[in-house]
This record gives sequence, structure tokens and C-alpha cells, in this order.
Amino acid sequence: MEIEKADESLVLETAMEAGHILLENGAEIFRVEETMDRICRHFGVESNNFFVLSNGIFATGGDGKERTFAKVQHIPVRAARLDRVVAVNQLSREVEEKGLTIEEVRDRLGQIRSMPGKSKRMQILASGIGSGCFCYLFGGSLADSMVAFLAGIILYAYLLRVRPHLSKIVGNIGGGALVTLICILCYNLGLGDQLNHMIIGSIIPLIPGVPFTNGIRDIADGDYISGAVRLLDAILVFLCIAIGVGVMFTVYRRFAGGAML
Repeated sequence: MEIEKADESLVLETAMEAGHILLENGAEIFRVEETMDRICRHFGVESNNFFVLSNGIFATGGDGKERTFAKVQHIPVRAARLDRVVAVNQLSREVEEKGLTIEEVRDRLGQIRSMPGKSKRMQILASGIGSGCFCYLFGGSLADSMVAFLAGIILYAYLLRVRPHLSKIVGNIGGGALVTLICILCYNLGLGDQLNHMIIGSIIPLIPGVPFTNGIRDIADGDYISGAVRLLDAILVFLCIAIGVGVMFTVYRRFAGGAML
């Protein structure tokens, strides 16, 4: 499909918008580059070059026959929204299969960007259910799972209301300390059987599973810089969670007179 020269920059802008949505919602580097390249090739822009990092996109286009285009976009790190990733992937395939116009593609990208997420109540409930189920899967009893369910609900309410106002490091340390405190209090009240199972289940909502997995996949695909950054970010979260749990145990031992539960 041939396009007019006046539309070449529009095509590259559209490709960058698709890449922006993918990257900020947890997509792998190769998927971002492939989607952007597919959109450009379909609309006849062959002289494009994309360099994608974990939090930025560099795009250039143009040669002797095409206008020069260059743009850099910073992509802030956010929580994964895989529904948006799936929607952009589907759109990139429909561009080729159904012959969508560039205006239709831009309209669809706008719709994808404005896709509503789950309500806060649903997220909090899902966090509690996930914590309780993982506690049970890791060997906890039904009583342990109920405590993990409660801790998971309180944790996600904290994540939605308090952590956005804190730095990432302080927020994750606070989350790890919070669930540990809840589990210790419940255990001392006789509401659980195994403290370690309760804590393990409760901290699951804090675990950065998608960034850690994507970091490994990026390294496997040869995107060493982006993969290393994502792995480092995930490992930092793991470390912060461990610090929060350890600090709360230390504080408890001191105020409990050296006895541990």
C-alpha cells in the first residue's frame, strides 16, 4: 500500500504511539519493535529505524526519497496491563488483514489507551483471593489462607492509597512490613497455624512477576540493556520486600523481649 509523502510522519507517529502503549503496559522489547515495524511496512514506510529500551523509544525515518523523521519518547514504568498489550497486538494484525486506514488505526489506539481498568474494589478483592490461594498452594492451612486473604486485602488498599505518594523503594519496604505485622498479630491471636505460610501468601501481590519474566526474555532475545534494567528493577523490589519483612521481625523481637512468637 503506497502512501503520500505528507503521511509518512503520521505513520511513524502512529507506530510510536502503538509502541508507547505496548512498552508502558509490560510488553517485551521484541514485541514492541515488531509491532512498530509491521505498521510502518504496511503503510509503505520502509526507511524506519527503532531503538527500544525498557523506558524509552528512539525512532528515525527517511532517506533520499522520504522526509526525515526523528523522535524520542520517554516511557514511564507502570504496572502491567496485558489487556492493552493484547489489544495492540490484535490491531497490528488487523492492519494487514483488513487493510485499515491510518486514521482508523489512530482511532483504535486512542480507544485502547482509554480502556478502563478493573475497579479498585475488584483489585482489592483479587489481591485477597490471590494471597489466600497462594498461601494454600504453598502448604498453608485453611486458617493460614484466611489470614493471608485479610492481609492481601489490606495490602492492596495500601498500594492503591498510600504507595503512590511514596518512592518505589519506601513503598515496597512499607508493604512488606505491613503484611508481616498483620500476620504476626493474627498469629499471636491464634488465627493461623504457620506464620511463614501466611507471610509468603500475603506478599504475592508485591511480587513483580511480569517485569522479572520479561527481563529474562529480553536477555534471551539479545536485548541485554533492557533485560538487565528490568531484572535489576525486579530484584530491587524483591530486596525491598525482604527488608520490610526483616525489619518488622526485628522490631517485634525487640518489643517482645527477645522471644519470637
